[in-house]
Amino acid sequence: MKACSNVYLVGPMGAGKSTIGRLLAADLRLDFKDTDKEIEDRSGVDIPWIFDMEGEAGFRDREAAMLLELSELDHILLATGGGIIMKAENRKALANTGRVVYLITAIEEQVRRTNRDKKRPLLQNDDPRRVLTELMAIRDPLYREIADITIDTDGRSPKSVSQELAKLLAS
Repeated sequence: MKACSNVYLVGPMGAGKSTIGRLLAADLRLDFKDTDKEIEDRSGVDIPWIFDMEGEAGFRDREAAMLLELSELDHILLATGGGIIMKAENRKALANTGRVVYLITAIEEQVRRTNRDKKRPLLQNDDPRRVLTELMAIRDPLYREIADITIDTDGRSPKSVSQELAKLLAS
């Protein structure tokens, strides 16, 4: 058991990291943070703009810097972007500074939950299902590598997932 007070939510797009994170942070009395929102607030532009101007690599650099800064805080619950685990240094920071919760969801559910969201640059193409499937094949082992807890969000309300996680994290 890690002796730190931070909780990090990892998982694919559409798993419910931000929604569940807000509820869980309130249950655990932690400050809620979201890497994507922090990046947008500090840069003054949205994620799609960063992808357009700097590419995915530029965004990932910003994301890594934000994680490094936020992981130095205490008593936070951080909802991370789906690709944050792609950099080894991010996985190390997450695993070493808090409890990591992997919110898993089926590809079908990801497609359903993200189908109208125009703020997800990686899904702005003709076949988002293919993209989500390819991303999951690469990222799932990385999520599992650092997860202290893995929980399926399919067919569940955010509140029920949050309540279960609050119990698991308290034990």
